[in-house]
Amino acid sequence: MRIARFAYPNGMSFGVLEGDMSGEPATVAQIEGHPFGEITLTGQRWALADVRLLSPILPSKVVCVGRNYVEHAAEHNVELPKEPLLFLKPSTSVIGPGDSIRLPVQAKQVEHEAELAVVIGVAGARRVSREHAMASVFGYTCGNDVTARDLQRADGQWTRAKGFDSFCPLGPWIETELEPSVLEVRCEVNGEVRQLGHTKDMVFDVPTLVSYVSHVMTLLPGDVILTGTPAGVEPIVAGDTVDVRIEGVGTLTNRVVNLD
Repeated sequence: MRIARFAYPNGMSFGVLEGDMSGEPATVAQIEGHPFGEITLTGQRWALADVRLLSPILPSKVVCVGRNYVEHAAEHNVELPKEPLLFLKPSTSVIGPGDSIRLPVQAKQVEHEAELAVVIGVAGARRVSREHAMASVFGYTCGNDVTARDLQRADGQWTRAKGFDSFCPLGPWIETELEPSVLEVRCEVNGEVRQLGHTKDMVFDVPTLVSYVSHVMTLLPGDVILTGTPAGVEPIVAGDTVDVRIEGVGTLTNRVVNLD
């Protein structure tokens, strides 16, 4: 099932995407309230072309994992962590498909990082075992851990470099039925492939990450875990179009602009 969050003439809502995204015209069936728990359709439907997709969720927090692909750690000449390396992006960094990544004036080198994003679906996921971790997962979407690399190096810690408004594109929707260990992760900039990796090459897999994070902080419905990026991160500049493609999910597209 694909769950979207969308804007229509009278407001915003969650909905279930119906139809083949690559074939017949798709529709969005509105649901009552939020998608966590039993889903009830309102009976209202829109053509996908007639609504605007938003970030599929507004998380209370975005928990990110650094250096979770061997080749990405190697391209930055750093050692692999012995445990998941965690950092946070603020909820205000989240944008949706079609929204613009805004380059801050403080940064001279901003880079893309295509990532599989895990969306939590249960209330109070706390101290979850690895064996039971997947029961806490609602689904998956595409994420882009946009990073001001020069500020990351200068600060020695990552909050500013990772936390600017618009530095966490998510979307275009949440896929609830997916096996996360066998997915291709791709990033294209202006149609050129920059990153091409596979989740099987993660140092720490999804169940391990969910369990580990839940032993640090309570995970709430809608919280997002970004699972790390494969090798190939490069700078983006104003005018670029960035496509993050996750196999089995879809494509998240964002333009890059200078901050006014």
